[in-house]
Amino acid sequence: MPLASISSSFASFVGDHGLYAVFGLMLIDAVLPAASELVMVSAGAIAAGAFSANGIDVLGGRVETPFWVFFTLALAGTLGYTLGSAGGWALGLAGGRPLLERHGRPLHLTPERLDRAERWFDRHGDWAVFVGRLTPVVRSFISVPAGIFRMPFGPYILLTLLGSAIWCFALAGVGWGLGTGYERFHHDFRYVEIAVAALLVVGAAALLWRRRSSRMRRAEKPTTP
Repeated sequence: MPLASISSSFASFVGDHGLYAVFGLMLIDAVLPAASELVMVSAGAIAAGAFSANGIDVLGGRVETPFWVFFTLALAGTLGYTLGSAGGWALGLAGGRPLLERHGRPLHLTPERLDRAERWFDRHGDWAVFVGRLTPVVRSFISVPAGIFRMPFGPYILLTLLGSAIWCFALAGVGWGLGTGYERFHHDFRYVEIAVAALLVVGAAALLWRRRSSRMRRAEKPTTP
């Protein structure tokens, strides 16, 4: 499925389901990448009236003031992400490295990524969580390793909450700033997505060619008697 179609589906889903979509998608993003950038920008655009001027449903009630729609959606993203992060930490704590040996690939946590995460924690200490929550892509691969490395839950959840609040409110602010121009932005942004997809294809092809060349060189290397 083209990246433009994926991003359009996310925007539509967030627009249709508001608070619950933001909370659920951010909860998932704490362990598996779920396009949190697009989710929170879409949430800010909802607050600005890009999808609807009628507000959002909240636990049977209705929030219609634009600022409070913005605040509620950003808070939902923060809480959803924090709750998902707590689950990821508990999963890592309970399963340890054997968990990744058995189920690492569905979690997108290969041994190589775990090694990188360990170096990340060694470099930043407990603040690796805070820095990671503000770093695209990395932020989704912090939760389970934090449990595996037995980071204390108190500092972990506090730094996660702080980093996630900054991330969610900042990106929702971007969506708010785009306002009713969001649809035009989203339409134009698909060309950027196409360019990124093309670069990924070229990069993958180059990597495959490099690996194939390496294997051929090893095959041609004479064997030492």
